[in-house]
Amino acid sequence: MGTTTALAPGLSRKLKKVLETRTDSPDLLASLNTLSTFYTENTTPARRNLRSTIEKRSLSINHDFLLASDAAQQALDRVEEEVNSLAECCDKIAKSLSNCNATTGDIITTTERLKQELEVTTQRQEIASCFLRDYQLSNEEINALREEELNENFFKALSHVQTIHANCKVLLRTHHQRAGLELMDMMAVYQEGAYERLCRWVQTECRRLGDTDNPEVSELLKMAVRCLKERPVLFKYCAEEVANMRHNALFRRFISALTRGGPGGMPRPIEVHAHDPLRYVGDMLGWLHQALASERELVFVLLDPDAVVNTGPTARRFSTSSESNEEKSEGDLTFVLDRIFEGVCRPFKVRVEQVLQSQPNLIISYKLSNTLEFYSYTVSDLLGRETALCNTLWGLKDAAQKTFFDILKVRGEKLLRYPPLVAVDLSPPPALSEGVSLLLELIQIHDTMMVPASGIKPAFDPVISALLDPIIQICELAMEAHKSKGSIESSRRNRTKTDVGQSRRSSVDAILASSSQVFPSKNNETTSKIFIINCLCAIQQPLLRHDVASDYVKKLGTMIDNHMLSLVEKEVEAILTRCGLSNKMSLFKSSTADSPPLADMEDTSPESLSESLKAFFGLILGSESSLPEFEQMNLPGLRSEACAQVATSLAEAYDVIYKAIMDPSNGYADPKSLARHPPDQIRTILGI
Repeated sequence: MGTTTALAPGLSRKLKKVLETRTDSPDLLASLNTLSTFYTENTTPARRNLRSTIEKRSLSINHDFLLASDAAQQALDRVEEEVNSLAECCDKIAKSLSNCNATTGDIITTTERLKQELEVTTQRQEIASCFLRDYQLSNEEINALREEELNENFFKALSHVQTIHANCKVLLRTHHQRAGLELMDMMAVYQEGAYERLCRWVQTECRRLGDTDNPEVSELLKMAVRCLKERPVLFKYCAEEVANMRHNALFRRFISALTRGGPGGMPRPIEVHAHDPLRYVGDMLGWLHQALASERELVFVLLDPDAVVNTGPTARRFSTSSESNEEKSEGDLTFVLDRIFEGVCRPFKVRVEQVLQSQPNLIISYKLSNTLEFYSYTVSDLLGRETALCNTLWGLKDAAQKTFFDILKVRGEKLLRYPPLVAVDLSPPPALSEGVSLLLELIQIHDTMMVPASGIKPAFDPVISALLDPIIQICELAMEAHKSKGSIESSRRNRTKTDVGQSRRSSVDAILASSSQVFPSKNNETTSKIFIINCLCAIQQPLLRHDVASDYVKKLGTMIDNHMLSLVEKEVEAILTRCGLSNKMSLFKSSTADSPPLADMEDTSPESLSESLKAFFGLILGSESSLPEFEQMNLPGLRSEACAQVATSLAEAYDVIYKAIMDPSNGYADPKSLARHPPDQIRTILGI
């Protein structure tokens, strides 16, 4: 077994280091590659001289590097020389600047001062420019106000003048009052001159408006009038010029429409229809209404443009919207329109008065009155009540209405002069039928008449009263005449009759006969009442379906009821008188427990009462003609009502008699023999 030789510690470390060294590292490989380029032989001398070889190799490389960097070194030397030169120049410049700074300090201070003064001067220039803009007119604006034709530039300049004038008022509140006063005086001169020139121009333009029937108003003229509103006096002059021009033009157009008609004869002249009053007056009113609408539109467009159209901002500067200005403007427009239509009032009034003087018939007069009233309200709404044309229309309406009522009055007076006679059948007279037919036609006209928005239909009750009251009066006169005539004839017949054969009659027949001579059932008073009732019903019935006559229908109903009540009372009184009970009824009604017995009185003694009740029962239980049936009353309903009222009144009278007879205090010995029929039986017999 061999023995192991121990290595020296230093060698051991080196060997260990060599063994631990990595041979695959890039640095080692690169080093070995470089070494292989000049280490060609692996010999002992070569290995011994390896360090020196490497050092020589390093020295050779450094020598080559020095040779290669020699040019760069020389260049750097040159750069260093130039940098040194630049440093010397900078030092010289710094010294020069330092010297200049010391010498130019005054110049810089002066420059700063001048710069501040320039800023102040610029501000003053801007203030002066603003002052000139707000308080002075340019040459172009002065030329526009004085020399050039009126155009948009004129109104812009005038607006600027007003702005300057307003600014001067602000200036007066400061310390520059003198300047403000001078500027205000200057602007006032420009303003007054411009307004006078504007007024003359507007008057010239307004004169041209009178040359055409339907003139067109230019925007420039509207703007000019709007500007003139700032000067009420000048505006009034222009408004009067417009009124005068349109006044003459409208008068010529109206006369031309009356006499010559339209272009080429169409439409035809209005006076061609003068034979037809309704169309003649209607055409004139229609023409005036159409002319009023067109003239009103023209005046509003010209004198109150803001009420019709909005224009540019330049024009709106001259307008205000306060209520006082609106009311004043409305008054100016009404004045102008009143002046324009003032000329046509007289020819229109003369022609309508000629129509009314020609005495048109009743229907045409009423239609004329309604037509004039409709246009009176319509024109008043457009033009105003206190104007010449409206006053003319209302006056003509009153005249037409007076003509209508005059015709009614003459007609009524004619009827009253010759009242009709009562017909045999008690039918209404022909004049009543004619009057009712005429009234129905007037009601139809009234119901279909035109009514303006601001007006109401005229009251119709005066028309009904004026037409029907005379008819009712003649019917009443005829009734009174018939009643008087019957009384005279009845008295004659009574004087000529003799009492022959009267002794052969029974007491009951004597009562009935004597009573029939004095109070005949169908005497003239009864027929007169029936006649007047027939007349009133003939008037009332056609009017029942018309609301406009409702009040008069109620009045007629009251009159009919009164006559019916009187008729029934007369008939009941006549029947009771025929039976001898009329003078006894007051005693029966006034009988009380404290009064003397009725049986002891002469008029209500059992004998007298028995004869009267026999006569009463004879009438009640007799033939159909014993009680009145009012056959000549035209309305079946009223006829039945009258018969029922008579029967009711007789039953009530008998009820009073029956109670008095049955009352023991009245002293009738055998009351049931007197009053054989109880009241219920009498009511059944009478059909109640």
